[in-house]
Amino acid sequence: MRRVRGRLWRRYRDERDWLRGAPPPRWVRVLPVALLVAVTMATVLSSNALDIGFLLGAIPPLTVLSYGPLATALMGALVVVVLNVPATHLNRPGNTDLLTIVFVVLLSVFVSYVRSRRDAQLITERTVGHAVQRAIAPPLPERVGDVGCSGLYRAAQRGTLVGGDFFDVRDGPYGVRAVMADVQGHGLATVPTVVSLLGAFREAVLDQPDLEGVAARLDRRLAADSAGERHTEMFATGVLLEFSVDVRAVRVVVRGHPPPMLLRDGQVREIGVSPGIPLGIGPFGVDPPKEVTVGLEPGDRLFLASDGVWEARDASGAFYPLAERLRSLTAEDPAALTARVWADLLSHSDAIRDDATMLVLTPLSSG
Repeated sequence: MRRVRGRLWRRYRDERDWLRGAPPPRWVRVLPVALLVAVTMATVLSSNALDIGFLLGAIPPLTVLSYGPLATALMGALVVVVLNVPATHLNRPGNTDLLTIVFVVLLSVFVSYVRSRRDAQLITERTVGHAVQRAIAPPLPERVGDVGCSGLYRAAQRGTLVGGDFFDVRDGPYGVRAVMADVQGHGLATVPTVVSLLGAFREAVLDQPDLEGVAARLDRRLAADSAGERHTEMFATGVLLEFSVDVRAVRVVVRGHPPPMLLRDGQVREIGVSPGIPLGIGPFGVDPPKEVTVGLEPGDRLFLASDGVWEARDASGAFYPLAERLRSLTAEDPAALTARVWADLLSHSDAIRDDATMLVLTPLSSG
């Protein structure tokens, strides 16, 4: 039942997207032609005159929803022709009726022209916007150093590629380091903070000798960004990881974020680490959280997920059982694991209202 409900929700969501600028669904594109054919066939096959010619007046406006001015003009011309074909029994419209249809056709062509121009401008703006967002959060490479990577991010704000969650994996002089964080707030309003933290992390990877130093750099970045804002305290939850050079161990620092899950031999366990306070909260540099070192074995994988995954609820209000579901998916290829969890998450929840982020890290040279 949950899977059926999930499929229905996705279908309903996809059909609504065309109202926000996406291409219209097939039934909307077919509707003008189907209506013209249906009215024509009904009047031709009927032995009596049917008073349904008024339906033809709806065809040009319906064409506007899917087609440009040329196709709209063509459909309008077909409507006028059908009205004047004797076999359809519709060739008796008064002058006023015919002029009304012609006026609707001309108005529809004009509206279609305006819509086409605006659609072209919207496509350009979206292309530029996507390029900017990809520059902020480029696709994750399949491998960074000796660590395999697979990530998935779905922003809560529809039509955007970035939001309040982010992850990154970088190789540096102290080993491969990774971060997953969840910034206060949602949507595009959080992008400046995300950009700031990503920049701070990428610099810290190169010059900070330990994870505590990387976390401190992120703390300092948030403190600096919020210093000029009155009554504003920026914060973010985050988890930082650092793989040893031989990738036989990983060091973990958690700052208010759900800890990583270790997938080993078909079992799933949460890495036991003391969660520190979120980044940007509390006196800077006071009692920083200590890192935890975990040994790794061949075939191990680390699964990280944001609150949007852990706290997704079903219709009864029950949280998504991530650890339980991971046990049944541990045999999945790492590259497919995030996609499978996402599909399972959609079947569990009617709607995902928070950014959902997942990251799978796989040591490739263990043993």
